[in-house]
Amino acid sequence: MDRRQEEIVQRLMTSYCEVGGINHVDSGNLPSKKAIAVLCGDLLQVLFPGFFSEDALTSQDLELLTHERVAGIRERLNIEVRRSLRLRDSQGENLDEAAMKLVDEFMANLPAVRQLLQTDVQAAFDGDPAARSFEEIILAYPGLEAIAIQRSAHHLYQAGVPLLPRMMTEWAHSRTGIDIHPGAKIGSHFFIDHGTGVVIGETSEIGAHVKLYQGVGLVAKSLAAGQALAGKKRHPTLEDHVTIYAGATIVGGDTIIGARSVIGANVFLMESVAPDMVYALGDQEHRIRGRKKQEPVRKEPSIGIA
Repeated sequence: MDRRQEEIVQRLMTSYCEVGGINHVDSGNLPSKKAIAVLCGDLLQVLFPGFFSEDALTSQDLELLTHERVAGIRERLNIEVRRSLRLRDSQGENLDEAAMKLVDEFMANLPAVRQLLQTDVQAAFDGDPAARSFEEIILAYPGLEAIAIQRSAHHLYQAGVPLLPRMMTEWAHSRTGIDIHPGAKIGSHFFIDHGTGVVIGETSEIGAHVKLYQGVGLVAKSLAAGQALAGKKRHPTLEDHVTIYAGATIVGGDTIIGARSVIGANVFLMESVAPDMVYALGDQEHRIRGRKKQEPVRKEPSIGIA
């Protein structure tokens, strides 16, 4: 046996005994990140039939293919939900029955998710003059993909499924750069333009017809209290028809942005804003000057040596 490898393994075994909290042994399988990634991809195919598959889809094939996809999602999601439920403190709960019930409720909610997503696509088309078609928005706008997964995961979050909803939105986060917690409550006609760096916290509440640009953060105040704040309102509320421009950060559970208000770029805001207001940074001094011309470097003639 390789003595060096044996030494490494034994040191790791000692670490496993001494360093707790980051081991998961003798407790059953956790949800699989790989399986969640496949499930999210399958969900997008069900939510947007014909958009996320390689083969062309005809109306004659739609029902049969939908049967196959729904059956596959139900089977695989049931496994992952059952694994997640092991983390829930429910003594005597029949995990098989509970998982199947949750999965069926989740699948039955997908038509309602599709209705909301149609409004999100419409909002993107109406709000972005660069958009040429619904097809472009569905296939090329990262905000829509992040919203689609969040709206799906939100149902599991509300049903009390541990871990799995967050894994779903983190899958979307890794693909899009947009971090929307599954607990956030989001109304219809939601549009995230460009999207990179957007963060929406767990207890955020967003009304209808809200538009965010890249780098917007809906975040909590200093979390020095840690777990004592769990379950409390920590993130802002945006009322209907609010627009928030790039790089703005809105902070705190008591902060409410009133309906139809506009928050300018790069604002850091910890107070509420009344409806129909524009909140922006004050005048900033900008100076424009020509670039200093550099004197040409004079080169001394070289002296050759014969």
